Amino acid sequence: MISDRQPDTTPPASDPAPGPASAPRGAAFLLAQIGAHAAGRFAERVGDLGLTPADVGLLRMIAGRPGRSQRALAEDLGVVPSRVVTLIDSLEGKGLVERRRSAEDRRNHELHLTAEGRRTLGAVSRKAAAHEDDLLAALDPAQRAQLLDLLERVATQQELTPGVHPGYRTLQKSPRSGRPE
Repeated sequence: MISDRQPDTTPPASDPAPGPASAPRGAAFLLAQIGAHAAGRFAERVGDLGLTPADVGLLRMIAGRPGRSQRALAEDLGVVPSRVVTLIDSLEGKGLVERRRSAEDRRNHELHLTAEGRRTLGAVSRKAAAHEDDLLAALDPAQRAQLLDLLERVATQQELTPGVHPGYRTLQKSPRSGRPE
């Protein structure tokens, strides 16, 4: 006998009914979400100056230790020296950094900011302060200090190099320009 009855597709009562997907939760997700948001917004801000976040990091590192060699900078960043050469070429082309032959070892180049590089780094600092103020507007000064302390503890426990963004190890060359993004 042929039945007009449709098969029952209702899950058995013992199986929980599938519900709407819940949003990810937890500190790791929030750190990633806020970090991606903050990085994107910072890139927009420094993009107005013709820089990438990677450029800014290099300018800060060079300003913090003028005369550092390209090789030493590569070691500090944890990248191969050829990657640093490419990044420095870009900054030198913008007139922000200059290479000087080392007086101690003529095979090495020492890195220094130009006057324009120092002015640009000042503009970056102002944009970075505004960026942080916008990002942390929901917190009062005591909460900001507490957040900073907690994040520094996490970074130390994770053995992250202070002042060095781990993104330098994963910079990809832009298909358009051939420059690292």
